[in-house]
Amino acid sequence: MTGRRTGRALLAGGLLLTLLVAGCGVRPSRVITGRSAVSGPSQGTGLYLLAQGELVLVLRPATAGASPATAGALPATADASPANALALLVAGPDEDERGQGFTSEVPVGIDPVTVTAGADRSGLTVRTTGAALSLSAHAADQIICTVADAAAQVDLAFSFSPVTIVGPDGARPPRPCPIK
Repeated sequence: MTGRRTGRALLAGGLLLTLLVAGCGVRPSRVITGRSAVSGPSQGTGLYLLAQGELVLVLRPATAGASPATAGALPATADASPANALALLVAGPDEDERGQGFTSEVPVGIDPVTVTAGADRSGLTVRTTGAALSLSAHAADQIICTVADAAAQVDLAFSFSPVTIVGPDGARPPRPCPIK
C-alpha cells in the first residue's frame, strides 16, 4: 500500500508542478521570423542597407564584370575592395533588395570616392566628392559599416576600425561601425 501512496503523491506533485510552471507569467506570442542564417563561405560584397530604419548587412553576390572604382591607396581586390563596395552602396538597393524592403539614405552625389587605410590598420578615411557633413546619421553609418566590412575582408583594417568621412565641406569625426 505504501507503493500506491508514493505513486499517487508523485503524480499529484507532478500535476502541481505542471500547473505552477504553466502559470509562470510567460505570455504566448506570435511566431517571430527572421532571415535565414548564412552558411558556408560567403562570396560577394557586404553592403549595409536599411530595413525599417535599422542598419542591416546584405550580401550582394559577386559578379564577374564588377565595375572598377577608384581605390586610392588601397589595392582593388575584386568586389571586396572598399571603394567597389561604396560604389555599389551609392548605386542603392538593387531590384531584388528593394522588393524585400531594403532602402538607403546614401546620396548618389557622393561618388566617386577614394578610401585610404591608416598606418597599422588603425583607421580608414573615405574621401567623397559630395558633402560629408550633411549626410544623415543613417547614411554615414551605412558608409562607415560598408567600408569597415570591406576593408576587413581584404585585411586592410579591422572591422571595428574607425572611419572618417571627408568631403569638400569638411570631415565627420572618426567613428566605428555601430553594429558589432
